[in-house]
Amino acid sequence: MTKTEKIIGYTTGVFDLFHIGHLNILKHARENCDYLIVGVTVDELVSYKGTESVIPFKERLQIVEAIKYVNQVVPQESMDKMEAWHKHKFDKMFVGSDWKGTAKWNILEGEFAKVGVEIQYFPYTTGTSSTHLKKVLNQILKK
Repeated sequence: MTKTEKIIGYTTGVFDLFHIGHLNILKHARENCDYLIVGVTVDELVSYKGTESVIPFKERLQIVEAIKYVNQVVPQESMDKMEAWHKHKFDKMFVGSDWKGTAKWNILEGEFAKVGVEIQYFPYTTGTSSTHLKKVLNQILKK
């Protein structure tokens, strides 16, 4: 890659109940690329986490679009990361460290290496998660 070529980065997320962990991954991702594309998971795919989103897709999309670190937002309509690469041709994929070493990501690392994509893991933000926030909200609402 010549110095004049931009490094295109890509990351995905549900970004439900947007919190500091989401902001951290977007900030760190943008620090490691010239142009950051973010896939926001559509409502139909959120079920992979065994839950529903609290904030509707269109609103989550608008929130992520408003973040200064993000250059482009796209719907994530499939969990197939190679399909995303074929659409967006990114050079780096950014992922939370909670996925590092999992069977799925070990396979993806090998697939992405074949097309020259670097996977970069960022530390998972402890103490805050959308799952935890949802549990707290449910407890408050039940009182």
